[in-house]
Amino acid sequence: QVQLVESGGGSVQPGGSLRLSCAASGGGFSRYAMGWFRQAPGNEREFVAAIGRDDTSTFVAASVRGRFTISRDNAKNTMYLQMTSLKPEDTAVYYCAGDRTGRATFLAPNVYWGQGTQVTVSS
Repeated sequence: QVQLVESGGGSVQPGGSLRLSCAASGGGFSRYAMGWFRQAPGNEREFVAAIGRDDTSTFVAASVRGRFTISRDNAKNTMYLQMTSLKPEDTAVYYCAGDRTGRATFLAPNVYWGQGTQVTVSS
């Protein structure tokens, strides 16, 4: 099965930037729709951004629109989330998701999840 591994999380001050990466292994990356989700303590997991099988189609949640950019490099089997102007409310565990249907529905049994990477935004 496909494996997804997030990296790039860490601690940053408000207004700072981070770039998250999601590396996929197992083949077929270019056929997957990909996305980022996040979950803060006490909150439900929420959608952040999604990207189609290539970089021609993206959607970003309103809460981060204009600050976060999703992209992918199919040659490297990697998806990215460029996070700028970070706010304390962005603090969460960020999860990489892959949808093998290619349609960005992220529904079991067709969705795969990474382990998550912690992003902490504080003074």
